[in-house]
Amino acid sequence: MIITKFGHCCLLIEVKGVRILTDPGNYNVTPVVEGIDAILITHEHQDHLHVEALQVILAKNREAQVISHVGVGKILDEAGIAYTAIVDGEAIEVKGVAIESSGSVHDDLPVVVQNTGFLIDNALFYPGDSFHDPQKSVRILALPVAGPWMKLSEAIEYAKLVKPKVVFPVHDGMLRQGIELGPTRRIPKALLEPLGITYVDMIEGSTQDFSQFLSL
Repeated sequence: MIITKFGHCCLLIEVKGVRILTDPGNYNVTPVVEGIDAILITHEHQDHLHVEALQVILAKNREAQVISHVGVGKILDEAGIAYTAIVDGEAIEVKGVAIESSGSVHDDLPVVVQNTGFLIDNALFYPGDSFHDPQKSVRILALPVAGPWMKLSEAIEYAKLVKPKVVFPVHDGMLRQGIELGPTRRIPKALLEPLGITYVDMIEGSTQDFSQFLSL
């Protein structure tokens, strides 16, 4: 499994010949990529769903299947974008790769916002804006590290709860490179690695092969 981070929560996940994109929002550059098979959208906030960016991506990937819940679906319907609706606990396959929805609500907001996390190929869990426990074996966890809805200490406890083999940071697009990123990198690494959870840093534009963690 190879993951490229375009920024914030926009990831390109390549597994078993399938290319999956997550959350093209306004905190990342719009990825100029082709051959996308599926686009997963966790929730409606613009840092995860920027309609104009999604339309640009779909123009180059007309066969891509957009997958989300009905809350996001209302926005997609208004934009004339077809999508496949998924509910908490439902699993679908994209060219042989399992994608399972897990979780239904955005964490710590005064209003209810639907949020769907995705378990991809029974290995990678991307929770969106949530600390939802999928209650399944997770080898790779995309770990939110910054945002108005969370604390870094909560992210650490979440990783301890899920017990993945490896974590990498997401939801950091609001931080400037350098000093602001520092604590979100040093602290998870220092606290999780003694527990046997490997920390892999990923910044905007980086690519990492996680295959070694799938066989552990």
